[in-house]
Amino acid sequence: MTAAIVYAVGAMICLGLTDIMYKRAAAAAVRPHHFLMVQAWIFAPTILAYGVLSGDLRLELPALWGSAVGLCSFISFYNFIRSLRTGSISINAPIFRLSFAFTAALAISVLHEPITPFKIAGLMLTLVAVWLLLGSPTKIEADSPRLTAESLLQVLIATLFLGLSNFIYKIGLSAGSTPGSLLVAQASLFIVLATGFAIYTDRGLRPVRTVWNYAPLAGIFLVFGLVFMLESLSRGEASVLVPITQMGFVVAAIAGFAALGEPFTTRKAGGLIAAIAAIVCLAQA
Repeated sequence: MTAAIVYAVGAMICLGLTDIMYKRAAAAAVRPHHFLMVQAWIFAPTILAYGVLSGDLRLELPALWGSAVGLCSFISFYNFIRSLRTGSISINAPIFRLSFAFTAALAISVLHEPITPFKIAGLMLTLVAVWLLLGSPTKIEADSPRLTAESLLQVLIATLFLGLSNFIYKIGLSAGSTPGSLLVAQASLFIVLATGFAIYTDRGLRPVRTVWNYAPLAGIFLVFGLVFMLESLSRGEASVLVPITQMGFVVAAIAGFAALGEPFTTRKAGGLIAAIAAIVCLAQA
């Protein structure tokens, strides 16, 4: 297994833990702009410290691609968290995670990354894993409204902008930026957008107390997840590595039945097998 795949799997685990915090915050009725603001307060200084201490921070023009990621990621995460307020997680989460397909399509069509049998098999198995692990609603979700037009629009916007964000990372790295530089540029704009939007919405800084139970941990997990993802992308193809990093739903599924007592069904077993097979295929692509 190459270093790029190892980093991608590390990103998958950390981003999966971040997703768990998003879902728990949504279930606790934390407002999206509060969550993103507090997450940014943790994420930005932590990633700045990483850039300085690692020596990876360089104030060069290609790093501005990170600012574009900051804008796209703010739009993406805000719309995704907001979509969970009126939509079902069992529907919205699979749609959101399909962002990897958009990233892969961009990488293949714009960057001319090759199409191989293993890559095709890996992408198809990833789609199967998404459907098996995230496509089956719980009883509570089955009794709730399935999907509203507003929620669908929000999650589609979130999906497209997440896919675009991950593609821009690869563009920035190809242009000569370092992972740390891209992430610091992203964090610099993200914290301004998140804080400014929260102040505008609430007419001041009024984050609810509940947000502190989830957003700080999400910020830390996001730091590790994005560092691992960019280290991975600096070593390989976006159409191979981004799909692996976006399989964080595997982590959520394992946590569900290992820590939360959720039933381990045949469907979940099939999903985990498909996810492992997808990683193996993509590692060979």
